[in-house]
Amino acid sequence: MGAYDFITPSSGTDVEQAFLSAKEEAAWQYGNRGYTGTIAEKDEYELVADQPMSPTEAEKYAVQLLNDDDERIRDKRGPAGAIPVDNGTWLFVGYAAS
Repeated sequence: MGAYDFITPSSGTDVEQAFLSAKEEAAWQYGNRGYTGTIAEKDEYELVADQPMSPTEAEKYAVQLLNDDDERIRDKRGPAGAIPVDNGTWLFVGYAAS
């Protein structure tokens, strides 16, 4: 099986709740059969930025992480990257099994 990259915004009271919300939304949209190539396939996340960024900066950073094949997010079975956004949301990035 292959992998698709994803960049998924989500909100929640904290990063954990935002992550779970993003997974639930992706499973609802793409099914929960496995190999969706979305954040629904992820079991964990890793913070990849310390300070909140603007939505535009966060999107650019997420694309940079994918383009650089950053080791923190490159494993389709590993964690998603979590980027805090200054509007109180989170941006999750990574690769997922497809």
